[in-house]
Amino acid sequence: MQRRSFGKTGLEVSLLGFGGAPVGFLETEQIEVAELLNKLLDQGVNLVDTAAGYDGSEEMIGKTISHRRDDYVLVSKCGRAMDGVAGEAWSAECVENTLNRALTRLQTDHLDVMLLHSCELEVLQQGEAVGALVKARDAGKIRFLGYAGDNEAAAYAAGLDDVAVIETSISICDQANIEAVLAPCQQNSVGTIAKRSIANAAWKDISEQRGMYVNYAVTYGQRLAAMAITPEDLGYGADDWPEIALRFTLAQPGLSCAIVGTTKASHVATNLAAAAKGPLPEAEVAALRSAFQRAEAAMGETWLGQT
Repeated sequence: MQRRSFGKTGLEVSLLGFGGAPVGFLETEQIEVAELLNKLLDQGVNLVDTAAGYDGSEEMIGKTISHRRDDYVLVSKCGRAMDGVAGEAWSAECVENTLNRALTRLQTDHLDVMLLHSCELEVLQQGEAVGALVKARDAGKIRFLGYAGDNEAAAYAAGLDDVAVIETSISICDQANIEAVLAPCQQNSVGTIAKRSIANAAWKDISEQRGMYVNYAVTYGQRLAAMAITPEDLGYGADDWPEIALRFTLAQPGLSCAIVGTTKASHVATNLAAAAKGPLPEAEVAALRSAFQRAEAAMGETWLGQT
């Protein structure tokens, strides 16, 4: 698995990373998660992404691969108020308590990266939440800090001296952050992670979507339909959307890693094979960018990144 620079962290991360939301939200069995994660690590995937709010995800990752802690860059997210964590949302107390719980759940003494989980721009500007992560970094509980989110808030976070990593939505159906966020990240040597990198399989019928992902899939599906472009238009087969989508995301300038969430070990080989082909060629990227821009203009809307 090819690796890329993770910005000013000095780390290198695999092109493809594991997104831990589905194994939590979709209540995956532990034995399936163990098979999935170990297969990914064995194939060279070395970034594992989770969050305090991904029901059961942190615990599942800790139970299944904490014994291989040196094999992966571990990323989690915090800041939102939730049951079992004292403190108001985005307060220093909440950030600290969520981090301490994450260390226990993930069975580790440190996180490589802790991100503030999609807070508003005003929260970042107030500085308390960022300051709490700086304190945690200085105490050795995390190595680097950053922000997970989109649009104006993510662009602002990319300019903060202490922010080393940004996670943001980038896909064939979510292109606003390519210029708005990836560009300032490049300027400031910030490591970047693309979330929703295959657009929640927007090409599927909505009846095939599961759980909370229906909400994202509806919007992405509407965008893809408006783009009026098919795999055949790009020189691919009708079933090649997953490969096209992932390789489009990997082609974006300044991107360090694209995370893909799955609950099935059988999907691992497909994702790895697509990533191994590398970024989508420039002409095909340009066609997808143009289709997005034409559709956005025709709808008379600005298609912002989905938080």
